[in-house]
Amino acid sequence: MAATQTTELGGRRRSHRAGWLRLRLSLLLQILSVCAFLALWSVATEHGWVSTIFLPSPRAVAAEAGKLIGTGELWQAVAASSRRVFLGFALAAVVAVPLGIVMGVWWPAKAVMDPFVSLLRPLPSITWIPLSILWLGIGESQKTAIVFMGSWIYILLYTIESTKRVDPLLIRAARNLGASDVAIMREVILPGALPGILSGLKVTLAISWSCVISAEMVAAQTGLGAIIWYGKDWGNLALVLVGMVGISITVLLADVLAERIERLLLPWERHRRG
Repeated sequence: MAATQTTELGGRRRSHRAGWLRLRLSLLLQILSVCAFLALWSVATEHGWVSTIFLPSPRAVAAEAGKLIGTGELWQAVAASSRRVFLGFALAAVVAVPLGIVMGVWWPAKAVMDPFVSLLRPLPSITWIPLSILWLGIGESQKTAIVFMGSWIYILLYTIESTKRVDPLLIRAARNLGASDVAIMREVILPGALPGILSGLKVTLAISWSCVISAEMVAAQTGLGAIIWYGKDWGNLALVLVGMVGISITVLLADVLAERIERLLLPWERHRRG
């Protein structure tokens, strides 16, 4: 018995050590790949392989980013876009998650809502911009509305599918033990659907960023989308790339934060994530 326990403990240590090493090697490869890409980009622009008219050098992009950081414009743009995204995204989640759960467990609600979902699902967020400007003007509420309209339908669909995939045997077992409908919803359906719902929220968060950038490019004085559009109008491709990189880094940080929140909300899933 003691020998078996020792063997299992040694196996777990080796597995942990191998996982730690793989994580470090993965991080190293990621850093090296980025450095290699930047080096190739720099060489291509410096030696004229690619015209700087079409692609500015990394040095020019860094210089443009330094100017915006120095004046504080970049942080203001990130803050403005982030505020619009998270407000619209939060409103979409508050509406879509409860509605999706109800539609997933109660067929009359799904039958009533399905025609509207089928009509709205193919419409990209940019198609709502003319109507939103007409209804709300070009202020903050219009940007928030675009994020909401571009996000809620996807959150709804993820929530419906996640709710429908909860094991019906668990629901029957809870009902046989005398659980009420409210208790089944709270203790069985919601925990069972939560991993899928959170995955859907993470995917939709990236979609929300594309929505706000579209809105900012059309009618905004601040935000990362406005920076990109301003750079386009003045032929400043370095500024355009600064805005694009700003979006990528901001979304990456948001993904890291979402991953941490997911780990807190789903402690029973940690062993699957490593």
